[in-house]
Amino acid sequence: MQSIRQKVEKVASSGVPILIQGDNGTGKGLLARFIHNRSVAPASTFVKVNCAAIPGALLESELFGYEKGAFTGAYSSKAGRVELAHGGTLFLDGIDEIDMSLQAKLLQLLQDGQFSRIGGQEDRHVQLRVICATNRHLEEDITQGRFRQDLFYRINVVNIQLPSLKARIGDIGTLVAYFLDVHQARHNVQVQPLSPAVMRLLEKHPWPGNIRELENLIERYVILGSEDAVSSELLTWEHIHEESDVPMDGQIHLKKVTRQAVHELERKIILSVLEANRWNRKRTASALKISYRALLYKIRRAGLPSKRTLATAKTTAERPVIINGD
Repeated sequence: MQSIRQKVEKVASSGVPILIQGDNGTGKGLLARFIHNRSVAPASTFVKVNCAAIPGALLESELFGYEKGAFTGAYSSKAGRVELAHGGTLFLDGIDEIDMSLQAKLLQLLQDGQFSRIGGQEDRHVQLRVICATNRHLEEDITQGRFRQDLFYRINVVNIQLPSLKARIGDIGTLVAYFLDVHQARHNVQVQPLSPAVMRLLEKHPWPGNIRELENLIERYVILGSEDAVSSELLTWEHIHEESDVPMDGQIHLKKVTRQAVHELERKIILSVLEANRWNRKRTASALKISYRALLYKIRRAGLPSKRTLATAKTTAERPVIINGD
């Protein structure tokens, strides 16, 4: 991320087109505004267009505007987003969703800064920076004929690849602290910092929704004020997405396999919650929403150590003995 920031600081004032690539939720829109705020005209207009949210038939008029009488319902002329971004930044989120015919018009805009409204007879000229974003590999779309190669070269003067949150686990602590500050101020409440046990769960989570998922989780914690809402969701997601070892050859006793899978899932959940609560069985029972007696029974049935010291001793016994640092 520091490398990305250094690149942004170098190119922000140049005005060249920038292509931001990364999975959903990695912060492409936030980075685009960050670039705009560090441009030569940070006070100018920042216009965002979500290309995936606008049907193809309407996207052209939304981008380039139209003249009165250009089509049924066009009772007056209307400026498009391109004109509104004159002197500032046009951010095209989901550039891969633009169809081929509209890509040609966008290419002309990038080449000479000119375009025409729908139904218009004259070319209009604008000066703006174009930042595009996509969660797809445009090179594959070019090979399959879904994206123009010449347009790709125009928008890809500077390329920025945003990593997934899974690839930057070390940043979770900083991001959690930031989102706590933001949402406590937004909702006018104060909550306790997340416990080390929950922080360990956050670091183990694969984060398919990336930073957006993390922010939503922290906002939920701020609103509800309970760590259970965070830990239970993380544990549920983890175990739902684990693959079960189901025999695929011969006959399958469905009830038996299902019962074994449920017992194994229950064992893993109990073990994870025990570890998250440092083997405090009362807190574990509370987190699992079961009675203390029921937890003790399930621990015995699952063959789990009843105390953390037993688990530690077992783990220690399995480690090699190290003498004099050898």
